Amino acid sequence: MQFGACHGALAGKNGFKLTLRGYDPDVDYDTLTRQSIGRRVSLANPEGSLMLLKPSFGVPHGGGQRFKKDSLEYRVIEQWIAAGAPPPSTNDAQVVGLESFPKAATLKPGQEQQIVVRAKYSDGRVEDVTRWVKFSSNNEGVALVDDYGKVKMTGNGEAAVTLWYSSRIIYSRFVSPYPNQVSEADYQRLPWHNYIDDHVLANLKSLNLTPSAQADDATLLRRAFLDATGTLPSAAEVEQFLADKSPDKRAKMIGQLLNRDEYVDYWAYKWSDLLLVSSRRLRSNAMWAFYNWIRDSVKEDKPWNRFALDIFTGSGSTRENGALNYFFLHKDPIDLSENATQAFMGQRLTCARCHNHPLEKWTQKQYYQFANLFSRVGIKNGSEPGDVVVFAKTSGNINYPKLLRPLPPTPLDGKPLSLDSTEDRRLPFATWLTSPKNPYFARSIVNRVWANFMGRGLIDPVDDVREANAASNEELLSALTEDFVAHNYDIKYLIRTIMNSAAYQLSSDANATNQYDNIFYSKYIVKRLPAEVILDAMSQVTGAPTAFQGYPSGTRALQLPDVQVKSEFLSVFGRPKRVICDASERSSDPSIG
Repeated sequence: MQFGACHGALAGKNGFKLTLRGYDPDVDYDTLTRQSIGRRVSLANPEGSLMLLKPSFGVPHGGGQRFKKDSLEYRVIEQWIAAGAPPPSTNDAQVVGLESFPKAATLKPGQEQQIVVRAKYSDGRVEDVTRWVKFSSNNEGVALVDDYGKVKMTGNGEAAVTLWYSSRIIYSRFVSPYPNQVSEADYQRLPWHNYIDDHVLANLKSLNLTPSAQADDATLLRRAFLDATGTLPSAAEVEQFLADKSPDKRAKMIGQLLNRDEYVDYWAYKWSDLLLVSSRRLRSNAMWAFYNWIRDSVKEDKPWNRFALDIFTGSGSTRENGALNYFFLHKDPIDLSENATQAFMGQRLTCARCHNHPLEKWTQKQYYQFANLFSRVGIKNGSEPGDVVVFAKTSGNINYPKLLRPLPPTPLDGKPLSLDSTEDRRLPFATWLTSPKNPYFARSIVNRVWANFMGRGLIDPVDDVREANAASNEELLSALTEDFVAHNYDIKYLIRTIMNSAAYQLSSDANATNQYDNIFYSKYIVKRLPAEVILDAMSQVTGAPTAFQGYPSGTRALQLPDVQVKSEFLSVFGRPKRVICDASERSSDPSIG
């Protein structure tokens, strides 16, 4: 039964309100058995319960008939009422896992496939729950799915069918190859370089898509400079690269790019976007301290896990430790919780602040357990304006609104901490966040870096790393993530691996099979350059540096630590305001401006 748009809506309907998708059984139990003078459930006469009469259309119901009187749903509810309508218990078996059959299938347009879903319970039971699963397709132009899990292929391509049951989410993948005539020789003609190419190639073969040709040297040089450093190569650099006949000249060029100061500027700017560095809320000296810490971290190629640890485990002066300005920007524990998960895990928790998340598995209870990890971050004035001292308090909690009391601070899907402990709660959070077992931390940053070079994240949008938002190539994303973790969270290693792949070095020119593909990387995806890169390129080509008030002549847009610097060009071309941690804040869409 799907009550989402009716009684599970925010305000319910006609005085009857259930939690969305049954995420809070205790609240739903009280609503069904205690409200409306108990008329919804009649223990003396189970068949006379409104909970059975209305959905079976025994009495008029605005939502229509939801099930028939001889259905399994009717019998389950009737038997529960006849047994005295027992409430949820901590001893009830919990769902600990889901599995689907098939996990993947290849079909032709018009063909159908029934999905079967089994739930594993904490008491060891395994049951078929297919009829109670919520199904949805992420690409209905390829595959449609009905309420009972029957998939019908509607076109060529790939679709992920998401399966939701009892706060658990998995998906099955369905492929319908394009009707192209492709030979093995079409896949072997390119010089595939590393495991990225193996996974891209396997995906293209399953879809009958032929990869485009390799980009020529001039195109790749320009692309690599812009993507890795935000600058254009000089005329001399172009001539030197084109004249070089050595077989490894592309790899050497990429290695040299990653050691340039412009590389540091570009990625310091990108992480400043992510962490919202701006004088809008920071004094100038604090803003510079934060930016300089980020830039120094990029310059030393600080591992991403240590980058995060330095932020979340630090204490002291924000003037001496610029990373601590993160806590000044997010003084409120609620704001800190939401920004930390968005920036470092691609998880959007905001919806769970008021109710259980409608698009993810996180409950409101989990939200406030998580937020309580940040309730003891203390901030006080330092020795000069713009300097504050961050420290760990030994008391303070956030109340869970439904119970008006605090819950044990707990990382998402992690182990709860004692409410009485005086330990700095940020420390277990930071350990959990950067653990190789955290399924979101490394995966999120790998996806962001991939999108910078490949024009589209393997998960899109890049900061929406939900279980219900399937990757376009899960095997590739998993391999990249495992390799990144195995190499000590080294961002520069990750970038080098991506740039050296044949997939990155493909031409953007389409062939007969891939002209409509902008998902599976059969060709290089053309993307608009960021505002700052466009402006710097114009200044570089014309030899006329852009003047920025308060900064030395010759300062490039990508060297600005602050988005509050006035520039009509940058504003029109989509420079973010660094107000919210959301990739969509940077706009690349056409506008009247």
